[in-house]
Amino acid sequence: MDIKIRIVTIEDYDSIYELWCSTEQSKRALNPVDDSREGIERYLKRNPATCFLAYTEDNTTAGVILTGHDGRRAVVHHLCVHPGYRRMGIAHMLVKKAEEALKNEGISKIFGLVFKDNEAANSFWEAEGYTLRTNLNYRNKSLDKDVPQGE
Repeated sequence: MDIKIRIVTIEDYDSIYELWCSTEQSKRALNPVDDSREGIERYLKRNPATCFLAYTEDNTTAGVILTGHDGRRAVVHHLCVHPGYRRMGIAHMLVKKAEEALKNEGISKIFGLVFKDNEAANSFWEAEGYTLRTNLNYRNKSLDKDVPQGE
């Protein structure tokens, strides 16, 4: 199958949201504010060159990666490949494209968050060369009542 990759635009939102909802692991990472159309539009405006969509020749969304940075460090906020398109190298292609874009913007370090019980994703990231940091605690605080605090 011929998979193409391009920059994400806000016009892709509906297909991306549908993709996120196609898998339980991605769906559980969503929140109603940051992952709303408005939230993703804000994100894309701040990160116009580091988010990529993988699609088929008939324009079916096969995968997406949202990466952004603060000028120092980058974060993979979402990586998802549709279950019907897995094991085809799409996630690897998306990660490499995002890493290249971030490097072009002067970023030298990138991290991502993966649920501990998502064995497939943890194995994938390990194979991509992302090491597990055990000397840090991830802390968060919700500033919006509609955004869950998390476990």
